[in-house]
Amino acid sequence: MAQSGSQEGPLLSGVALRYASALFELAREANAVDAVAGDLARFDQLIRGSSDLQRLISNPIFTAEEQSNAIGAILDKAGLSGLAGNFIRLVASKRRLFALPDMIRAFQNLVSDAKGIVRAQVTLAEAPSDTVLNEIKAALRDVAKADVAVDVKIDPSLIGGLIVKMGSRMVDASVRTKLNSIRLAMKEVR
Repeated sequence: MAQSGSQEGPLLSGVALRYASALFELAREANAVDAVAGDLARFDQLIRGSSDLQRLISNPIFTAEEQSNAIGAILDKAGLSGLAGNFIRLVASKRRLFALPDMIRAFQNLVSDAKGIVRAQVTLAEAPSDTVLNEIKAALRDVAKADVAVDVKIDPSLIGGLIVKMGSRMVDASVRTKLNSIRLAMKEVR
C-alpha cells in the first residue's frame, strides 16, 4: 500500500474499504462470514507465495480479459468459489486487482471488529516458534483485554527483538532500533 502521505493511500483505502464492506454485508446476509474470510485468507496466501500472481494483479499491462481469465483459472485450480470466488472475479473484471490485498485486509478488519477481536501486527527478525507466538498472543491479549488476531511479518533487518503495532499503539523493541539509539547517543558524546 502507498505511504500515508501520498495521493494514492487514501484513495486505495477508500476503494478497498468500499469493496470489503459490500462483501462483508453480503457474507453476513448469507451467514457465510467465516467461510468467506477463510477463502480470502487462502487467496491472500496464494498472492504472497507467487511473484507471478503478484505481477498479474499489480501490472496494468494486462487487459481486464487477461486478468479475468487468469484469475478464473487460479480460482478453479484452488477450489475457491462461492462469495469469495465471485468477489475476486468481480474485482478482476472491474480492473481493481491492484487493490485486492488491501480489500482482503479491510475485510479481515471488519470481521475482527464484528467479533470484538483486536488485530495486532508483530514484526520479527525470524519466524517464531509456536511457543513464542503463543506467549506473544497471551501478552497482547492481557494488554488489549480482548481476543487478539496476530499478523506476523518477518523482517531480517531487525536483527532480533520485535515490533508490535496494535491499534494506534506501537512498541519497537528491535535490536536494530536499540543499536541506532546507541549510535545516536555515541555521536552526541563526541
